[in-house]
Amino acid sequence: MNINFSDKNVLVTGGAGGIGAEIVKSLHSLGANILISGSNQLKLKNFANEFNPNLQFVSADLKILKDLENLADSALEKFNNKIDILINNAGVTRDNLTLRMKESEWNEVINLNLNSTFFLTKKILKFMIKNRYGRIINISSVVGSSGNLGQSNYSASKAGIEGMSKSIALEVASRNITVNCVAPGFIETEMTKDLLAKNADNLKKNIPLGRVGLPDEVANLVSFLASDQAGYITGQTIHINGGLYI
Repeated sequence: MNINFSDKNVLVTGGAGGIGAEIVKSLHSLGANILISGSNQLKLKNFANEFNPNLQFVSADLKILKDLENLADSALEKFNNKIDILINNAGVTRDNLTLRMKESEWNEVINLNLNSTFFLTKKILKFMIKNRYGRIINISSVVGSSGNLGQSNYSASKAGIEGMSKSIALEVASRNITVNCVAPGFIETEMTKDLLAKNADNLKKNIPLGRVGLPDEVANLVSFLASDQAGYITGQTIHINGGLYI
């Protein structure tokens, strides 16, 4: 299968670490023109400098509407109003049992994971519709389907992303725009490092393939869904979890 993104412009949120960084590496290796966002400007700069030519980046806290709008405007200006692929990857966890969860912990997760995905998609979608082409891929999680102890906020945000994606997919399918979700299980990243260090053996017992996943495995799936070869797939949530959620 030959995938070539040499004529495609891509915006990736949360693009400098973990799964996001591997997505960027995969798309870049296939020729894409990429702009990434994140909240840590130094981390973004250092990551962008690893590439030749350097990646474009915009520092943005997507919980803040002004930052989100600035990111969208910067990407549209950079790519002359032609963004072909949008990867909504930025996310955060603030775990706590429901009865102990603070309002701020709920709101931060919902605002960054769900609300920013909606508003950024809405902004970019107008131009995809004009161009009659688009690939939108939202990074969800297995807990959006399964739930998880102490993650009512995170689970709600990911389940919301999946339902929202199906609705948007129905609205824009006639414009040659697909909208899909990728739902990873336990993937070896900075976000899961402490959890895996404490509970790796127990976690692996619940995964039929007997191991945690790697970020590049998720990135390969995202690259496929972003390609023309996946043009007949829309409104779907693709689980990648080693059989954890069967």
